[in-house]
Amino acid sequence: MAKDKQIISIVVPAYKQEKTIKRDLENIISVLDEGLPAIYDYEIICVVDGQLDKTETEAKKVRSKKLKVKSYGDNHGKGYAVRTGMKYAKGELISFLDAGMDISPKGIMMLMAHMEWYKADIVVGSKRHPVSRVNYPFKRKLYSMGYHLLIRIFFSLPLSDTQSGIKIFKREVVDAILPRLLVKDYAMDIEMLAVAKYLGFDRIYEAPIEVTFNKATSAISWKTVYKMLWDTLAVFYRLRIKHYYDEKNKKNWLTFNP
Repeated sequence: MAKDKQIISIVVPAYKQEKTIKRDLENIISVLDEGLPAIYDYEIICVVDGQLDKTETEAKKVRSKKLKVKSYGDNHGKGYAVRTGMKYAKGELISFLDAGMDISPKGIMMLMAHMEWYKADIVVGSKRHPVSRVNYPFKRKLYSMGYHLLIRIFFSLPLSDTQSGIKIFKREVVDAILPRLLVKDYAMDIEMLAVAKYLGFDRIYEAPIEVTFNKATSAISWKTVYKMLWDTLAVFYRLRIKHYYDEKNKKNWLTFNP
């Protein structure tokens, strides 16, 4: 990894992806090798969220010195996996991208461009951006519209989509929010964004992405909707009522040791 270049770290959380993870990682590497601006180098941190199948074994078959594979025994949720990857990240920019390739990895370059154009703290890939290319199931669209109305009311975030699986953060933002985070699964995105804005990192913008939904993996159950709403309300309670994320409450933050 060239020392005179800026580094972007891409965290790839993976859960039961043994059939596709090798291809997914090779695709990301190919896209970055071809499209990343010359002033950047990169690292990919694939975090296997539970040793439940051969995902780790398949990921380690990818031949690249820029790939690190981390794993742990039990499944803890996407939020836990992303936080684990961020803890090991070395980049000046830190991104995460869902495995499975529903979201094109080419979006990483688009988000990086928006970071530069807007001098942003965070850029969020948005399925509802007017330039995004998305085949979006109607049921998912209804869920998204209702949820983001709730997000605007609770957190005043100027975003139309907080849940897409691609985002990019400045290093200083990650350093500030990571010790404070608690959500391990469904509402991890909103906790990261809400806490960042609360701490003064309010230059948060959206960028277009390309999404091809896989019906087999993108279905949402009522149980998932309920859990996401519950976790979101918990974030609101900790942020606005309990003030858990405040610096003065640091002694009560839970230690994160993946």
